[in-house]
Amino acid sequence: MNTLLEASVAKASSAPTRRQTNPPNRILVVDDDVDLRKLNTQVLVLSGYQVNAAEDGEAAWEYLKANSCDLLITDNRMPRLSGRELVKKLRSANMILPVILASGSVSAEGLSRNDRLQLAATLSKPFTTGELLDTVTKVLREAGSSRRSGGVCFPVLAEALSHIQPTSHWGINE
Repeated sequence: MNTLLEASVAKASSAPTRRQTNPPNRILVVDDDVDLRKLNTQVLVLSGYQVNAAEDGEAAWEYLKANSCDLLITDNRMPRLSGRELVKKLRSANMILPVILASGSVSAEGLSRNDRLQLAATLSKPFTTGELLDTVTKVLREAGSSRRSGGVCFPVLAEALSHIQPTSHWGINE
């Protein structure tokens, strides 16, 4: 399928890496700019990640409905379905997935203020490959430690769930 590119870790194993190889986390990179999508995919593959790529939010949504990922990195401004709209669809479908949203038109602060999106991080375009790798490492580390400790990756969801009280139903909770 033209909308998705799969980059295998095996291809990158013979290439020299600048950083130590990371665990093979599955990452979906979404960007309508083909050059930027290829660059980000290549950087992540060379760093040891398993990476798939989609050309827009609609292709990413179709991919995510059929496949699991450890992280979504998406551009905000794209045709057919924006990054924000993609994240809203994820949250509406109760998909718990850390998301890094990149934007050149909306500030990282503006994106971070939208609690409903439950973004793990934001990147302001243009960003360097070092900033990309540092952000990915941080988000995956936080998501992993949250899973190991039994925590929830999304603080807004965790806060909402903490207020739910069981009710007595036929004496079960008494």
